[in-house]
Amino acid sequence: MNDSVAMTGKFSVESAEILRAWTEKAERQIFVIGEIGINHNGDIDLAKQMIDLAAEVGSDAVKFQKRTLDVVYTREFLDSPRESPFGDTQRAQKGGLEFGEYEYDIIDSYCNEKGIEWFASAWDIESQRFLRKYDLTYNKIASATLTHVQLLNEVAAERKLTFISTGMADYTDISRAVEIFYEHDCPFVLMHCVSTYPTPEEDLNLRMIGSLRERYGCPVGYSGHEVSVSPSVIAAMQGALAIERHFTLNRAMYGSDQPASLETEAFRRLVKILHKIPVVLGDGIKRFDAEEKAVAGKLRYWESSD
Repeated sequence: MNDSVAMTGKFSVESAEILRAWTEKAERQIFVIGEIGINHNGDIDLAKQMIDLAAEVGSDAVKFQKRTLDVVYTREFLDSPRESPFGDTQRAQKGGLEFGEYEYDIIDSYCNEKGIEWFASAWDIESQRFLRKYDLTYNKIASATLTHVQLLNEVAAERKLTFISTGMADYTDISRAVEIFYEHDCPFVLMHCVSTYPTPEEDLNLRMIGSLRERYGCPVGYSGHEVSVSPSVIAAMQGALAIERHFTLNRAMYGSDQPASLETEAFRRLVKILHKIPVVLGDGIKRFDAEEKAVAGKLRYWESSD
């Protein structure tokens, strides 16, 4: 039994089985999360096009972000000036990028139609409670909210498999979050993450995937914000069982996350490569099968000493 499955002993039978089933499936085919986030620019038709792409290339899920503006930001900040396609204040800009119940009803129905999971990272307790109406399979803790203890308890109390990003944090922060999820008997996957946008490749520190797995004995994934494909592939080779990447239909579109997102063909190529990795890695057992023996019979002109 590997380390990622061994930690299920700390959970109830039910939660351990959820984690074990997810881990075994991800070991056969890496779990790919297409991060739409706010790259939809407040346009539900654009969001649907992005869902189409994610489903087409074989992503397991798409993810959004949900905020209650007056909770996450101060009035002074929201009233401060900011030029955007939505107006001339921070409130107009933030509000223009935020989906409400009408849009999420459409997203829920559309993802069901396309056969792809969806979930969202809530940035506040009100947003997390809002998301409950959709009976989602997964939850997400964003790096920004890793130290929000009340929100962690709110999410963990649902006991859904939760992806926990670890950017902007030290081991004390991560350990506190892990303990909260154990206390609530909530299965989780830690996601190595560096929260700069885009992240320089020399800052990615992908060996942290193994460090997190060794330290916490749990499944580990990778949430990347770099502009290239190869680091996510290397992360998978380091044992990441989930890969989360921002994607976009066009990096030139408005939005702060667009520069750290993969465009269509790069995203398509990434998913294709990720799905090959468990297949080509195999099981590490040396074999000398009939096909090789036939080749050996043609190439080895000497008598075997055996």
